[in-house]
Amino acid sequence: MDNCIFCKIANGEIPAATLYEDEEFRVILDLGPASKGHALILPKTHAANIFELSDEMAAKAMILAKKMATVLTEALKCDGFNIVQNNGECAGQTVFHFHIHLIPRYQNDNVGITWVPGNLTDEDKEEILSKVRAILK
Repeated sequence: MDNCIFCKIANGEIPAATLYEDEEFRVILDLGPASKGHALILPKTHAANIFELSDEMAAKAMILAKKMATVLTEALKCDGFNIVQNNGECAGQTVFHFHIHLIPRYQNDNVGITWVPGNLTDEDKEEILSKVRAILK
């Protein structure tokens, strides 16, 4: 897409702090990091979200996420790691080009990637199971 900032970054049209690059992806340091070493995996081809991404690209992106999380953990000696992928504005997506956040975690870093667990009611459970199973048939 001509006006997609992540397409331009992924394809080298806009400079970025590149940690890794191959024919299909570029991994860059995030300019607004949640923690030291926060990086983004950007496919070089445009897909707005995971639903538009091919299964093959989704698989390659997750394999690359594992590789980069391992490298960043070794390099930065972080205490944990979040791999985050948002789809849709209400889910926190702000740039509509599929990307994966790689967020190194450190003890007491105050990075807020948590939620208060709710309760799975029997009614919700049965509704969800019924609807999902109907689609998967």
